[in-house]
Amino acid sequence: MVVAQSSDQRKTHSMLMIKSFLIWTFTLAVCLLVVGFPLVVVMATVGCLLSIVLQSVMPVSAVLLVAGGLIMLNVLTVLIVAGVLTAKGIHPKEVKWLSWLHGEAEKVQTTVYAACPLTCELK
Repeated sequence: MVVAQSSDQRKTHSMLMIKSFLIWTFTLAVCLLVVGFPLVVVMATVGCLLSIVLQSVMPVSAVLLVAGGLIMLNVLTVLIVAGVLTAKGIHPKEVKWLSWLHGEAEKVQTTVYAACPLTCELK
């Protein structure tokens, strides 16, 4: 009986770790695309210049090599950071600025129009 409970706890813990890793991966990828747009522009510029330089050395696959390298660098960075955050036990629900991720939205102030004192109470 104790072994069965221990097995269930391991399964639950591993499922929570996988869920946390997947949420971190999604969140970091979205943040890289949205917030990290200037970084993406800089990487694209460096990639273009690097592919022009490599074109003289290996003309067939310079662009493919540079594009693949940049994409792989981004994917590995997201996966490694998500893995480190998951291994440290930081769950996305514990992070304040991720309130949009788990449904806790801040109260939105309602707009009051000029005619509202006259018409808002009418039904």
